[in-house]
Amino acid sequence: MEKLRLRQVAEATGGVLTAGDPETEIGEISKDSRQAGEAALFFALKGERYDAHMFLEDAAASGCRNFVISRPETVPNRAGLGVIRVEDTCEALQALARAYIRMFDVRKIGVTGSTGKTTTKDMLFRICREKFKTVKSEGNLNNHIGLPLSAFSIERDTEVAIFEMGMDKAGEINFLAEIVRPQIGVITNVGVSHIENFANREGILKAKMEITNYFSAEDALVVYSDNDMLSEGKTGGKYRLVRVGSGGRDDFVISGIEERGDKGSSFFLEHGADMEKFSLPMPGRHNVFNAAFAAAAASCLGVPISVAAKALSKPVLSDGRLRIKGKDGMKIIDDTYNASPDSMIAALDILASVHGVRRIAILGDMLELGAGSPGYHRQIGAYAADKRTDILIAVGDRAGDIAKGAKGNMPGARIFHYASKKAAMPRITELLTPGDVVLVKGSRAMAMEEIVKRILE
Repeated sequence: MEKLRLRQVAEATGGVLTAGDPETEIGEISKDSRQAGEAALFFALKGERYDAHMFLEDAAASGCRNFVISRPETVPNRAGLGVIRVEDTCEALQALARAYIRMFDVRKIGVTGSTGKTTTKDMLFRICREKFKTVKSEGNLNNHIGLPLSAFSIERDTEVAIFEMGMDKAGEINFLAEIVRPQIGVITNVGVSHIENFANREGILKAKMEITNYFSAEDALVVYSDNDMLSEGKTGGKYRLVRVGSGGRDDFVISGIEERGDKGSSFFLEHGADMEKFSLPMPGRHNVFNAAFAAAAASCLGVPISVAAKALSKPVLSDGRLRIKGKDGMKIIDDTYNASPDSMIAALDILASVHGVRRIAILGDMLELGAGSPGYHRQIGAYAADKRTDILIAVGDRAGDIAKGAKGNMPGARIFHYASKKAAMPRITELLTPGDVVLVKGSRAMAMEEIVKRILE
């Protein structure tokens, strides 16, 4: 982060500097009182279940000296503090991020989609850094708080900034896009994640398309044309449309996909007169498409697909959320970050491609699917049982429909359903043997990583 003076912060946020020297410099933005050091400006954010004003004293005790607050009565009685009072600290953080981004001449890329956006963002970062000084939003910092915090990773010499943009209702992508003003947008797909907040998938598409709301004619939107919702007729506009898919008319054509289980995958990508073979170290057919989206977006910056292929062939230690771990002769596919029907199918395909004695799927509830939830869960059960798993363990109330969906394709003796992780744990540890390949996946609120932890103990 480039240093800012308190007077600049007050001006950008519309706040009032009630204490401190306006020329005081701050070198980082923090919302965590435990990590706010002397160089930090601490934003006392308020949420439905927390109010960081309660931790101002803790932050000051840790060495923090500068604060943005909306409740003056909570400011510690200490000498030498800098205090900016605002009406709403969250809105102030967003306003500061908006002003900060506009200080720099940087190419900005926004990545969204029902699934795959984090992996696509990470792949795009790996490609762009081969040619440019590049920053990206870290982890799951993709909402109205996380994205503004990510903005402060931009520095004077940054050339490309990549932002993940999440949403669960209409208007949220527009809000994030207005802060960032991306010149390149990527929509990986349109599925059914958060469909309970929309009338149908057309509503989800409309919300995703908000990423183009601030585009000019020179800007570009990258879409997956094989997705039924992302056809040219539905995604075109007064900007450049870049299509990625398997069709001959696509701008980037994917072919020759080869899956090698936990050893990775490969494919060919054709763009104009150029064709390159991509060899990916991570498993999963879905990652082929994520890689192609990243290569297409980087191409909009002038990066050749040969550079993209080389960048994505390197071993990956930290990108992505899926992990394959070993334990006593078993392979554990830890894909516990989140779950939707599309990502469940992708994970089950990985399970089917990894060599092992038996394939065991431990699947938890998928949330925010609205009235169609039982049908989506039964669909996943049927898919899992269709030659992709030898044993299916469904965990959670909604997951009962996963078990029901599996019964047409798998003997009932190999299907188990438990209403809770606690009830499932004894059976899981009893069933597993050396040589098994085990997939663990469920929605974030299910905390399925607790099952992985128990298996690995």
